[in-house]
Amino acid sequence: MARIAYILLCHKAPDEVIRQAERLTAAGDMVAIHFDARTPRADYEAIRAALDANPSVTFARRRVKCGWGEWSLVAATLQALKAAEEAFPRATHFYMLSGDCMPIKTAEYAHAFLDAEDADYIESFDFFASDWIKTGLKAERLVYRHLFNERRNKRLFYAALQAQKRLGLTRRVPADLQVMIGSQWWCLRRRTVEAVLDFIRARPDVMRFFRTTWIPDETFFQTLVRHLVPADQIRTRTLTFLMFSDYGMPVTFYNDHYDLLLAQDFLFARKISPEAHELKARLGTLYAATGVAFSPSNEGRSLYRFLTGRGREGRRFAPRFWETESSLGRERELMIVTCKKWHVAKRLVDRVHAVTGLPAVAYLFNEEATDLPDLGGIQATLEKRTRHRRALMRMLFDHYGTDRLVICLDPSNIDLMQDFYADRSRTRLLEIQCRFSDDYLAGHAQRVGLAGPRTPPEVLDRLLPTIRHDMVFESDRIRDAEFPGFYRIDEARPPDENADALAGFLSIPPHTAREIAATDYLFDD
Repeated sequence: MARIAYILLCHKAPDEVIRQAERLTAAGDMVAIHFDARTPRADYEAIRAALDANPSVTFARRRVKCGWGEWSLVAATLQALKAAEEAFPRATHFYMLSGDCMPIKTAEYAHAFLDAEDADYIESFDFFASDWIKTGLKAERLVYRHLFNERRNKRLFYAALQAQKRLGLTRRVPADLQVMIGSQWWCLRRRTVEAVLDFIRARPDVMRFFRTTWIPDETFFQTLVRHLVPADQIRTRTLTFLMFSDYGMPVTFYNDHYDLLLAQDFLFARKISPEAHELKARLGTLYAATGVAFSPSNEGRSLYRFLTGRGREGRRFAPRFWETESSLGRERELMIVTCKKWHVAKRLVDRVHAVTGLPAVAYLFNEEATDLPDLGGIQATLEKRTRHRRALMRMLFDHYGTDRLVICLDPSNIDLMQDFYADRSRTRLLEIQCRFSDDYLAGHAQRVGLAGPRTPPEVLDRLLPTIRHDMVFESDRIRDAEFPGFYRIDEARPPDENADALAGFLSIPPHTAREIAATDYLFDD
């Protein structure tokens, strides 16, 4: 009968880790734990104190400080995998889990499932031929060396990448490997794990290659398993049910998802909400149960797409759709350009896009006619865009396949600026200071409905100082808000001075910023 050693990677909630390990081992399985070295030592010691006496639990010999996209995630997995392979000689399968995973079948069902086929379960698609990577870097993950963390040191990450591109410092993939890609959540047989561990001891060149590959947890095991195991013994799928929203974030499961999860043809699911206490209790009880019959219908993903699609149109389930995962995302950068002269801001962001390639959207919360992609109806009206502004921004980031986006806002939209600054994303603001002639202010008064073609000159004379004062007030209000990452360029300044502000705002080299700032028609009326 199958005996499973779970490779548990976790970085928080020590009490939940303890309960998860106790639940899994109570059903006769084993657990090897790697607890992120970035977490407090006291949390790790609490886990050790609770589980050290359990013979079915072992710990990675060395704790690794983990970072998303880094080799450290693979290193942590290998530490736990080696510990499990040594401590549990009776384990027949090794199954990767995170602290956010929960079983959605019984242990009895899981063992029978693994006994039914002599196979490894791991997503393993051709890196170059498949469309597994939807957005962002692709070949660059492999052919360049990545020494910095993109989330913690974004500027250094991209500076190093651009330097390698300019200097032609590409590298070759190890000649005998076909690089594969897929989910990091796998279940491998014992002989496969032993073959992988033997391979990495014999091939330091492969280890050097993957240590500086970007997001190697999606390629390392996927490539080595395909290299070492006959294709007919690999099932190119994961046994852990997970979904991503249409704007790129993992879907989180809550108490009312119990029946949906049990209906999926998988053994575990992630991510379970930390607040879903009832769901966790029910799934924990389920894992230890016997004699439970399951009839997987596997409709989870299609049902999710249907319900969220209706939510976008405001027909049903809309509040839950927009409230869930409402943050733009900690790893994303939103750069806001604000200017009362909309044509000046539009010229600037058009020039930024032309020179840097950064996607830019002008005045999407101010102009109904702003050119936007079809995002399922959320972009249809200004009222919808404003009401669901964070969801709209998430979908735009995903549509353009970027973590950096430039938008324009009118200076009166300080409420939107404050909302975006309150998000976990990295937000910066650039104010464009312009000079306003009386003729321009008169035209502005007509555009916003304060005056018409037949308004008497004496009425305009009284109105224009008020309009000018309002523009000064909006600018002062932005300054008084003391937004971090605030920059300003001014029509009256020379291009070199404006270039300094642009370089900081856009995180671009000074010479590139000068090229943008030197646009000779930028401030023309």
